Amino acid sequence: MAMMVMKALAVVGMVLNVVLVVAQCKKNLATEEGQAAWAEGKKHLVYNAIVGVLANFFDTLGIGSYAPTSAAFKFGKSVDDINVPGTLNVGDTFPVCLEAFFFFGFVELDTLTLVLMLVAAVAGAFAGASFITKADVQMVRLCMGVGLALLGIIMICKSLGVGPFGAVGTALKLTGAKLVIGVVANFVLGALMNIGVGLYAPCMALVGLLGMNIGAAFPIMMGSCAFLMAFGNGPKFVKENRFDMVATLCQMFGGAIGVLIAYYIVKSLPLQILLYVVCVVVEVTAVMFFLDYLKGKKNA
Repeated sequence: MAMMVMKALAVVGMVLNVVLVVAQCKKNLATEEGQAAWAEGKKHLVYNAIVGVLANFFDTLGIGSYAPTSAAFKFGKSVDDINVPGTLNVGDTFPVCLEAFFFFGFVELDTLTLVLMLVAAVAGAFAGASFITKADVQMVRLCMGVGLALLGIIMICKSLGVGPFGAVGTALKLTGAKLVIGVVANFVLGALMNIGVGLYAPCMALVGLLGMNIGAAFPIMMGSCAFLMAFGNGPKFVKENRFDMVATLCQMFGGAIGVLIAYYIVKSLPLQILLYVVCVVVEVTAVMFFLDYLKGKKNA
């Protein structure tokens, strides 16, 4: 019954995401500034659509989408720096809710543990969005640089099985102090989603560290991302109009195609080498954000 409710909420999240984005785009297009932004975004339509498909294809297979998407936006100069966090969080809502719909029930995880960790992630994302939606482009660049640098390190540790990534647990339920730690940690991870630190890898480390079955990470991490984007920070980014309209739509619908291909057709791939490549690209992208931050500081 609980999993049915979770799946229903994932569907609600997808519908809410589409309604909010379409309504804001329609509002924007009623102005000359919005029309100019739309025309600029259309120049990168094909590129961003391909990014949406590929990033969410690999997201479904466990690599994550934030790292490669951030890197693609930066290298292709297809989304303004200030709009990258919002485009990531708003654009990936639909495909990640779709992933969550598929993966709820992946393991027989304790309902209370799952619900508390999902609520914590949503609360963290909502709190963090209040900060990042008010930040100027310099602060966004600094946060993205720090966030991506940390994410790259975490991904390398994941690929090598270092630390908690090497842990093999069996628990499907958290109680007492471990439950408190899990909830607080997921709150922090939810907040970090606002600056481009994807939740998948660190959440997998958290699950291992707490002695849980690694399979429990899938409903927790995918559910956390889906609900925090749909009900936490996503609506705030839309309300503040801090997202690229065209790129967001590319992520939404191109991403959904990527998820469906990965889930129904490909199932799995030998991803280790690709993961190493992504780690390197993420660190290079972090340096690019830092350099742009320093350039902006110098000009100021």
